Amino acid sequence: MNTLKRTLALVATLAMATTAFVGCGSSDSSSSTSEAATDASTDAATEGDTEADTQADTEADTEGDTEAATDAPATPAGSTEVGDVQLATGGSTVTFAAWNADDVPALIASWKGETDFAAYKEKVTNGEVAGIDFVNFNCGGGDAAEKYNQLFNEGKDLDVYFVEADWALQYINDDERTAPLEKLGFTDANFADIYGYTDDIGKDANGVRKGVSWQAAAGGFAYRADLAEQYLGVKSPEEMQEKIGDWDKFVEAAKTISEATDGKTALADSLGGMWQAFAAGRKTPWVQNDVVSLDDSCEKFADVAKQLWDCGGVTQNNQWVDAAWTGSGATGACMGYFVSTWGYGGFFLDAAGGVGGDTYGKWAVCQGPVPYFWGGTWIVVNPKTDNAEEARDFIKAATVDADKMAAYAQAKPEYVNNKAVMDKLIADDVVFNADITGNFVDNQNIYAVLADNAKSIDFNGLITPYDATLKGDFINAVKEEILVGGGTYEDATEAFLDKASIDLPGLNWD
Repeated sequence: MNTLKRTLALVATLAMATTAFVGCGSSDSSSSTSEAATDASTDAATEGDTEADTQADTEADTEGDTEAATDAPATPAGSTEVGDVQLATGGSTVTFAAWNADDVPALIASWKGETDFAAYKEKVTNGEVAGIDFVNFNCGGGDAAEKYNQLFNEGKDLDVYFVEADWALQYINDDERTAPLEKLGFTDANFADIYGYTDDIGKDANGVRKGVSWQAAAGGFAYRADLAEQYLGVKSPEEMQEKIGDWDKFVEAAKTISEATDGKTALADSLGGMWQAFAAGRKTPWVQNDVVSLDDSCEKFADVAKQLWDCGGVTQNNQWVDAAWTGSGATGACMGYFVSTWGYGGFFLDAAGGVGGDTYGKWAVCQGPVPYFWGGTWIVVNPKTDNAEEARDFIKAATVDADKMAAYAQAKPEYVNNKAVMDKLIADDVVFNADITGNFVDNQNIYAVLADNAKSIDFNGLITPYDATLKGDFINAVKEEILVGGGTYEDATEAFLDKASIDLPGLNWD
């Protein structure tokens, strides 16, 4: 065994070492200077840095349209009754902390029964709501862990805070920093309708539920319907799904498009976007019994990436950094994007040139080669809270109360983490946002497509505290050694090991 040098106790450092792989991030997208860094950290600049971007843009477009969100009926199977708290109560101020203001003020508004999210956001961020203190770090999601650690180390007041998928476990596995939700009066019945993968991420190594998300961030493949018909002969999302329903089919479709356009049109937006979907298809965790593992999907990704890179089936644009990344959608240099629920009102709308842009209204969505999620944020509670009742009621409003969740889904808009609520809204063909919906041919109900993926994602037993770093190191190695350097998969795995041994000492390599 080849020993990597860091001890498991230093897992807190790993999330801070990688700014990528985020959940629901800052309004400032990641400013990594190399494509290797940005594409590799798809998880990173994503929800922390970009979900923020996208959700911030979406919020700006939709916060004013809140009145329609008040009358969306939904009756989930889960119980809405919660029990008594077992943590301290009676504090004068409830302190929330997050890396930006994209979500927390709106969630507080929903809890308080407010419908004007925009006005309430201003009050919360300005400290004008009695009994509430919002600590806004105003940073990327990947930088939040260090900020939280400072709060804990300094003994500052903190009741409720927010963590992202790829670094959540460093807190969820720490009993000194997150409380079991059962101590707030919640039971399994309260969360009977949440999507399975979100439940997996919210539980610690012993299966104790410590966090819960109000959102499901399932992804799909959004594509130019006009170009798909021209080059692939498909006339519907169902036909497109048949064309790209697995990675081998995806490669064949990309080659067909490249040949038809003399290499001028790529099927996929970026290597990083493709990696987001691919990484969700792993069948084994990155680390098992302290041993780093590369499963067959890693070699498959390297092979698919090589084929697409060589034929022009994936652009060489840097996610989040290059203007050409979004611009390629409008110019036709790129046919499709891997997009999660939070991205349709932000970077993806930009890819169409905005409302009324050159390709606005010409897009469609299908599931893509594999069900996947991209990002997401989990609510956790400080065990030393002195406002346990308020924390309980806030979490109930965000993740248990069906009526509030249905209203929030439309007002924000948001794909909320409740299957019964979303199934009802989708069945009723609710238009969550006219600008987003109008970007798709025949006003396609894109959430209906994403719902299928959300229900299909299985991450049980696959999540480790090291995922962000290892995912980033691996894609960097593939790009630098194989795609750019012309080397072999063995070269990439060796480079990956070298980098991982620096980033995560203490683990082992078999």
